[in-house]
Amino acid sequence: MHSGVIDEGLDTAFLNGGVLRLPHAPEPSPAGVERAVPGLVDALLENREELLSVLTRVATRQAAGDEFFRSLRALSGAPWELMRNSPGRLGRLAAFLPSNNLLYSYVLFGVIPSLYTDEVRLRPSARVAPAAMAVHEILGPRVRALGGRFEMAPVSQKEFLADCARSDAVVFTGQPDNAVTVAAQMPHDALFLSFGSGPNPLVVGPEADLDAACRSVLAARLYNSGQDCLCTDVVFVHRSVARDLVGRLADALSAVRVGDRRDPDTLVAPLVYPDAVEGAAEFLAGHQEFVVRGGGVDVDRAVVQPSLLHLPWQESFHPPEFFSPVVLTMEYDHPRQIEQWLHSPEEDVRGMYLQVFGEPSLQGPRIGTSVVSAERITFDVEDGNRPFGGHGLQAGSVRVGGTVAARPLLLSAEAARRARS
Repeated sequence: MHSGVIDEGLDTAFLNGGVLRLPHAPEPSPAGVERAVPGLVDALLENREELLSVLTRVATRQAAGDEFFRSLRALSGAPWELMRNSPGRLGRLAAFLPSNNLLYSYVLFGVIPSLYTDEVRLRPSARVAPAAMAVHEILGPRVRALGGRFEMAPVSQKEFLADCARSDAVVFTGQPDNAVTVAAQMPHDALFLSFGSGPNPLVVGPEADLDAACRSVLAARLYNSGQDCLCTDVVFVHRSVARDLVGRLADALSAVRVGDRRDPDTLVAPLVYPDAVEGAAEFLAGHQEFVVRGGGVDVDRAVVQPSLLHLPWQESFHPPEFFSPVVLTMEYDHPRQIEQWLHSPEEDVRGMYLQVFGEPSLQGPRIGTSVVSAERITFDVEDGNRPFGGHGLQAGSVRVGGTVAARPLLLSAEAARRARS
């Protein structure tokens, strides 16, 4: 970890529009990063149970455990990431954290950037601020002990925007419309990364191994009770295997355990977000004729029953982001239907990942704006040390100097790109 104090021998820092600029700023020292990372990894390992206790306030125990190890992997991979991308130094970073993946986002948008940033400011989502602050109380002192200016504050968006206006880089996670509003208030030359979401469709073709496909669908849809932007919102199933796969999914969902999110055996728990419960209830009520299994919602307990719906092909249908344990399958006859659907205006802006099983006609690296993943689900390919997402403008974009580009995002890579421009 580098100190927030300017190293001797550097050009004098100067203020430009209220943002601290370090001309000819040095790249992070490989030796310094390698010294810092083991201590940060130790901090996670030493506080594992306390962190898991915090994470299970908003995630199932299974998802929390997975998040913990993903966080360890990303932090352990930070030296490689920084060596590969050479981001140089940032003066100040401000990041809006998401309302889920509390530890993972803290590591990705706070801890790792602190290795090449003089000052990091984080704002937790108001929905989960107490839990997010608890993570910071556990790990923040260890990060600051390495010399960084590293803060998290549950302030209003208006107040945090003032921090953003003084920053070299801003990370935003949330609704695309809000991202546009925030970006409009940033300095012209600030680096602005907007992380969104997409439907992440999964295709089960005529050549798929149906046992493996069934497991993959459930893993891609039910992660943390469906409360993750990587979860699959629609499964396209070839007509030749639709009856078989839908039957397998219905049987598997009937055995899904619903219970307390702290129980390691629980796969589906009460949802954290009231609007997700209401959205699922509204969708299920409006599509009752397509329900194969489940369909019940207990609004008072925030429980959405693991549910399966099977729809005929509807080219104009574009699924909502469920954020709940709703599995929706749609039958198709020819892969051209899926290609046309992916190239529609609605999906062009939110293309993220396309997961393909047993459909050789759908090959990557991308179709439309969606990155193709062959025989792997989104959670298999996601890597905290590599660019994340697809090419849809609402799925993820970077803005700098008045130019907006949609592409998979990684902060260190974008910082390096800006430094070279």
